[in-house]
Amino acid sequence: MRIRDIGVSPLKGGRHQPRTDLLLAAEGPVGDREFAVVDRHAGTVLKTVEHPLLVSCEATWAGGVLSVAIDGRRIAEKPTLTGDVLEVDYWGRHTPMQVVEGPWAQEFSRLLGRRVVLTRSAVAGAVVYGDSITISTTSSLARLARESNMTVDSRRFRSTFTIDTGDAEAHVEDSWVGRELELGGARLLVKDGIPRCAVIDVDPVTGTRGSDLLKTLAGYRLRSSDIMFGIYAEVLRPGTVAVGDDVRLVPSPLP
Repeated sequence: MRIRDIGVSPLKGGRHQPRTDLLLAAEGPVGDREFAVVDRHAGTVLKTVEHPLLVSCEATWAGGVLSVAIDGRRIAEKPTLTGDVLEVDYWGRHTPMQVVEGPWAQEFSRLLGRRVVLTRSAVAGAVVYGDSITISTTSSLARLARESNMTVDSRRFRSTFTIDTGDAEAHVEDSWVGRELELGGARLLVKDGIPRCAVIDVDPVTGTRGSDLLKTLAGYRLRSSDIMFGIYAEVLRPGTVAVGDDVRLVPSPLP
């Protein structure tokens, strides 16, 4: 097995961006979901499933400069914190977010049709739904492509890593739960499967809805009330992972 794709987004809900390599810290991928759009009045972090146009926003975060393409206009500046910290809700979990000065808020407000502010996480991984790392496999993507009779862009699943599993059976990753994976210079602990929502029906470039992938997936991956695809993982040993790196399932210790 090897790493086929790596992807992150510095902006929560923004377009999933390909990377050639990625540094994993103990808390997760460095720079991933560092910033988020917040409705100050409602006290909530905006979610992709409710605001799919966020996906059309392409963000990069490098050298202290945040660059975001919003509705055809690119804004690149060094973000400055106002000193205002908001305690906001993200899926029922309260987290501190630091308000960022600059022109981004006005452009996001215009795009989304509501007054919002741009914030930066005060705590690493604060606006992550489950564990900090998500993994998909080529075997599972191929099965969904066959079932849906369409090409499936892996960016719809916004996975940190897509692993090339060769001719392995679809959803082989289910058998990895509770096991450890070595990839590049890092080691991960595989956690539970990932329950999916309507975000996978959002075009990963334009943010428009239009596919029936969730319905198709429900036809063969419904577990209780959840539609499962891919797996969560957490970092056991920090390190750098690059496209093409080998992936090895660590043997289970003998009883």
